Amino acid sequence: MATEISLAEKADKVLDEIRPHLAADGGNVEVVEVTSDNVLMIKWLGNCTNCNMSSMTMKAGIEVAIKGQLPEITAVKAIN
Repeated sequence: MATEISLAEKADKVLDEIRPHLAADGGNVEVVEVTSDNVLMIKWLGNCTNCNMSSMTMKAGIEVAIKGQLPEITAVKAIN
């Protein structure tokens, strides 16, 4: 019997596709939780925490990838 993968785990796998691009600039992103209303909460790590491009990375990279593969996610928000 297969165990079901949580939405947070699925989101983390999608983020694995983006992480090499973030790592190239010394950054990363971590899944914190998926809320009861399916908002993915992430935390910027490394250089991403102070980067003035992180909001563009969020909209054009992370949100597009997450919503494209996990349409049940209603929004993506950073806690920092």
